[in-house]
Amino acid sequence: MPFELTILGSSSATPTSERYPTAQVLNALGRFFLIDCGEGTQIQIRRQKIGFSKIQHIFISHLHGDHFYGLIGMISTFNLLGLKKDIHIYSPSQLKDIIQPQLEFLKAGLQFNIVFHPLNFKKPQVIYSDKKVEVTSFPLKHSINTCGFLFKEHPKEANIKKEYVKKYNIPIPEIIKIKRGAGFQTSEGEFIPHEELTTPPPRPRSYAFCSDTAFHPPVAEIIKDVDLLYHEATFTEELKEWAQNTYHSTAREAAEIAKMANARQLILGHFSARYKNVSPFLKEARAVFPNTVAAEDGSRYEVGE
Repeated sequence: MPFELTILGSSSATPTSERYPTAQVLNALGRFFLIDCGEGTQIQIRRQKIGFSKIQHIFISHLHGDHFYGLIGMISTFNLLGLKKDIHIYSPSQLKDIIQPQLEFLKAGLQFNIVFHPLNFKKPQVIYSDKKVEVTSFPLKHSINTCGFLFKEHPKEANIKKEYVKKYNIPIPEIIKIKRGAGFQTSEGEFIPHEELTTPPPRPRSYAFCSDTAFHPPVAEIIKDVDLLYHEATFTEELKEWAQNTYHSTAREAAEIAKMANARQLILGHFSARYKNVSPFLKEARAVFPNTVAAEDGSRYEVGE
C-alpha cells in the first residue's frame, strides 16, 4: 500500500513564480491527508491529478495566512463538485471563527458538514486514528501557537510461516493468535515459540511535518526514528539571527533536528523568497545530515524507501 508525500507548496510567507505557499498531500495507505492549505493549493491539486473527493481530513498547523488562505476556496470547490462526505479540519480553535462568516455565506448550498477539531499546543496528542494510521499533533516553537504532525502506520501483525501451518495442522483461530504474538502447542505437547513460527512484519512507516518553528530540540524525541521528516528551513546560517527573531529555522538547524531524531531522510522547505536557488540550503544541511533533499513543488517522496 502507498505511503507517499506530494509537495504542493514549499515557499514561505510569499509565493514566487516557482513556489506556492505551504501545502502537502500525504497518501497514507489510501487515506489522503491535506497538510496546510496556502493560496494556490487547489491549482496544485489539479496539476498533480489528486482527486478532491479523496480529501476528507485537513490539518492546519497555525494561523499565519500562508498556511490556510487557500482553505475557503477548497471548501467552496468541494461544494461545487457535489461532495457530501463530512470534512474534518484539525486546526487552532480560532480558525472556526475566522472562516465562519464565509461558511455562513455558503451555508444555503453546503452539502456536507465541516467538523472542527481544536489542536493542543501544550503537549503531543493523538488527533486521528483508524485501523491502519494514527496522527499525532505536537507543539512547535513559533511566534503564534503552532503544531507539527506525525503520521504513523500502525504495526502490522507477524507473518506465519506456511510450512509450520501445514506441518502442525494449525487451525485458523490459533493462526490468528500466533500472528498477534502467541506460540503454539502441538498435539504431542511440544511448544513452538512465536519467533520460530513467524517472520517479522515490515517496520511501520512514519512521516513528520515541522513547519513553522524555531530550533526546538524537544521535537526530536517526539518524532524519534521517523522515516521522512519535512522541516522548515526559511533561512541559511548567514541569517540565523533573523531566523531566531522570527521564530524560524535555518537549514543547519533543520538538519540537527533530523540527526537528533535519527530520521532516515530530511526534506527542507518553507524557503524565504529572497533566495533564488536552494543550493546553499542543501550544502549547509548535508554537512550535518547527508540524506537531505530540498522540496520542489510537485515532487513526490515515498515514505520508508
